[in-house]
Amino acid sequence: MQNVRWWDAAAAGVALVLGGILALDPPYGPDDVGAWTSIAAMLVLYALLGRRLVRRQRTPLDLVHAALLAAVVGTGISFDPFMSFLQAFAYPLVWVAAAGLRTAIASNALIAVGVGAGYYVATGSGNLLLAVGVSVFSFIFSLVLGLWFVRVAELGEERARLLAELEAAQDELAAMHRDAGVTSERERLAREIHDTLAQSLTGLVLLAQRARREIGTTDASGTTDALGTTDASGSTDAAGTTPPAAETVALIEQTAREALGEARALVAANAPVRVESDLPDALTRLAERFTRETGVRVTADVDEVRLGRDLEVVLLRCAQEALANVRKHAHATSAVLRVVARDDAVELTVADDGVGVAGARESSGFGVSGMRERLALVGGRLALEPGDGGGTVLRATVPAPEREVSG
Repeated sequence: MQNVRWWDAAAAGVALVLGGILALDPPYGPDDVGAWTSIAAMLVLYALLGRRLVRRQRTPLDLVHAALLAAVVGTGISFDPFMSFLQAFAYPLVWVAAAGLRTAIASNALIAVGVGAGYYVATGSGNLLLAVGVSVFSFIFSLVLGLWFVRVAELGEERARLLAELEAAQDELAAMHRDAGVTSERERLAREIHDTLAQSLTGLVLLAQRARREIGTTDASGTTDALGTTDASGSTDAAGTTPPAAETVALIEQTAREALGEARALVAANAPVRVESDLPDALTRLAERFTRETGVRVTADVDEVRLGRDLEVVLLRCAQEALANVRKHAHATSAVLRVVARDDAVELTVADDGVGVAGARESSGFGVSGMRERLALVGGRLALEPGDGGGTVLRATVPAPEREVSG
């Protein structure tokens, strides 16, 4: 759509200049009145039809408008050849108002015919060669200039399209850099937890086990109390209770084991799984790693699907979060990770044999709300429901309009 205000200004300017110049040459005769009438007719035609064509462009009235404008221009020139300056407004207007290149050329031809007819009448029908020459010259000049403007406009549109593609590519590259940074940070954290915290907790468990053995050995061989007497009854005292030190060491060992399990779960949940190959391979590796790191047996049953990179990342992150919840909250011993390709969607399900869906509320810190928000960004949805034989089933569905399914 063109900026119609510039065309309003051009129409008013041409009318004022031509009308004003004619008014400088009194006395006025019928030819002057006819020329002014032509100028007024041009303004009326522009206001009623030309302005609409400039704003909308796509309409079957463009040739009708060109024919009427050619008649107005030709009539004005027939009264006064000075009115040939109307071409300066008529030719650009029909170029802009035309629906296509062919229509624009045809509209220019109509204006040229009007100009030639006006000159032929203005010269008293005695100089056909002059009328034809002026008409042909004006048509060729307008055609060359118009085609040049069209080419400039096409180059401008092409530049705008390339610029939009470049900006989209830059946005995508920035998103990839952010994803790479997040993945790198997750990998670093998982490695740090594994190399520091998990190792320290493992050492603490071993020390607690060693302390329990030493306490048991000391009790079996006899211990000396504050009075110098020896208790040789073993690891239990006369009242049949476990010594306080043994209870404390047992508590330390239990706490360390639980913390070690949480650390391993964090490592399994945050260790990145690459999706450079495809989603089935990534999810299969995720299940194997999770089983190895946490001891929770995960079986993967994944269809061969092809999705966009963003959708693959969303499903992979949902699977990681769901398995982390299985390890931390479900108290499950096994889980099944399944991906099924349907007519217009791909569905990820994670089913476990744990405590069930009763405790899996979004406000409980289970990450369900985060998964739902992530899925909503790509037009997906999330459902949390009880399993047929107990446990919990999490379903994450994403649209797959361009997926490829095999097997």
